[in-house]
Amino acid sequence: MISKNLEKAINEQINKELYSEYLYMAMAAYLDANDLDGFAHFFKMQGDEERFHAMKLYNFLDERGGRIILKAIEKPDHEFDSVIDIFEKAYKHEQYVTKLINNLMDLAIKENDHATKSMLDWFVDEQVEEEASMEHLLNKLKMIGGKGNGMLMLDKELGTRTFTPEEE
Repeated sequence: MISKNLEKAINEQINKELYSEYLYMAMAAYLDANDLDGFAHFFKMQGDEERFHAMKLYNFLDERGGRIILKAIEKPDHEFDSVIDIFEKAYKHEQYVTKLINNLMDLAIKENDHATKSMLDWFVDEQVEEEASMEHLLNKLKMIGGKGNGMLMLDKELGTRTFTPEEE
């Protein structure tokens, strides 16, 4: 059985992961509207990944006897200044999610909940990858100035991204 404190915190994180999916889908919609199909595809795949994260937490909480309480998902921004602006916001968002995961880990450690800590180890590692990916793409966009042939090449590259959820 999971503690009420961790149950509440994991429910909050489920909501934040679903918000992340919404945010990335809003970014994809903006990019689709601007004929940047590869960039849009990248964020659709990112949205799928965030939903997977939410479900990983959902399933864990259910397995531990916790009650899942879904809340309203905040409306994400849907207007952006540029592709660089989108990636700056995505990178900043991933840094925010890392802080949330770290706070959740701190609570699991404080409560001496080894099962939750073990599950959260995966999320800690995942956030290292998430931040690095967004920072890497942001740096590429800045190098090419968010314009020209470099944008078209990056758009094509990002259109090949796939997401295959791991087996639970």
